[in-house]
Amino acid sequence: MKGRLNIFQSAMLRWRELHPYNAVHVVRVDARLDATRLSSDIDAVLTARGLTGLVLDTARARYEYTGGAPQTALEVLTGGDNPDEVVRGAMERGINAKFDSSGRVDPFRFFAVDAGPRCHVGVAYDHVVAGGDSIVDLLAEIAHRYTVDNIAVAPRPVPSLYPETCRPMLIRHAGYVLAGMTAIPGALASARRSLRPRYAHGDSRHNAFATMRVAKPGVDALSRAARAWDVTRADLMIALLMKAIAPIAGDARHGKRRREIGIAWIVNIRRDFGTSFRESFGQFLSSYRCAHPVPSGISVRELSQDVHRVTSKVRRRKLYLVTLLALFGLWLLWPRLSAKQRGAVDAKNYPAWAGLTPLDVDALWPQAFGTAPPDQYLRAVSTGPASPLIVAATTVGGEWHLGFSYRIAAYTAEDIARIAAAITHLVNTLDA
Repeated sequence: MKGRLNIFQSAMLRWRELHPYNAVHVVRVDARLDATRLSSDIDAVLTARGLTGLVLDTARARYEYTGGAPQTALEVLTGGDNPDEVVRGAMERGINAKFDSSGRVDPFRFFAVDAGPRCHVGVAYDHVVAGGDSIVDLLAEIAHRYTVDNIAVAPRPVPSLYPETCRPMLIRHAGYVLAGMTAIPGALASARRSLRPRYAHGDSRHNAFATMRVAKPGVDALSRAARAWDVTRADLMIALLMKAIAPIAGDARHGKRRREIGIAWIVNIRRDFGTSFRESFGQFLSSYRCAHPVPSGISVRELSQDVHRVTSKVRRRKLYLVTLLALFGLWLLWPRLSAKQRGAVDAKNYPAWAGLTPLDVDALWPQAFGTAPPDQYLRAVSTGPASPLIVAATTVGGEWHLGFSYRIAAYTAEDIARIAAAITHLVNTLDA
């Protein structure tokens, strides 16, 4: 086998034993749907990039792209009177449909929604093989090829399929890793203070999916607030999620010990690996958790600044690298755990009411072919064992498109609607 999966990818192998761990991206394309041509363009791009004939060795966390003809089948859907709902339904199915776990597998499932003068092109993929930035680059090439004369498509360098794993990167950053060990007691103490999400509606691991949009005026208001308060937009999003989830957590937050709401955020660590999404196709992720008691009446400004004190330290000291070591330890421990323990170990030691995965398509898309970003780009990510809600926050066209993937055992559709409404209200009433 040519390549070895990195630590975060290996963790995903374990997570998907419990439930499919997929992601879905959908881009709206300014062209009518020609299914035959689109299917041909998809096959051409996958073949040119060498993304065919994937063989997974799950036991050893190894993989190889062996080549050959693509085995992808394009699912064509009619948008009808409500193409957005058809897209949402396809995305929900995509995060719940299992991929083969070993042997020769096809990690991509493409679909297209006919919306009259436009179409939506989507891909559900096994999250083990790629991070969101790699998929943006892949879809950008497919969309570019589809919307221009094929003869005019210039060849481009093919990203490496076998980037280095975490060991060389951790060795290069050994000073940060060793210093970061001192943060472990505090992280464990925070986990003990954090309220664990409740699974009041059974034990189903099925994911439902919903979307919302923060229009450009709201995003501009968030940017102004971030500058005025000396925080990042990601800090603001974490604070907004905490404020929106707090009422749903309810009276349980007033216990003697567990009173904090934890939010995990996904950290893209490509720079730590020393590569870019144009150079390497794959996944380069870690995460970290931020928790806060979210007292009644706390302002978004105060909460976001409290969040920033945590996140700035995490970025400055690269504490997300320590998370990788914890995941590696879980990889070693996993075979010794019972099925029940496997389903609970993350939620117990890394309790999070939501996970946040941000992606800036406005920044990534132009780097692919120098073209303007699309006006709509949606993402969905399966929930993992630590959190029953994943919020995929995508910046595109100057807007935020938020995709909520949630376990129906923990959240209801009404809960998600309340969270979305609270975020909208908080954004519209920012006082920066």
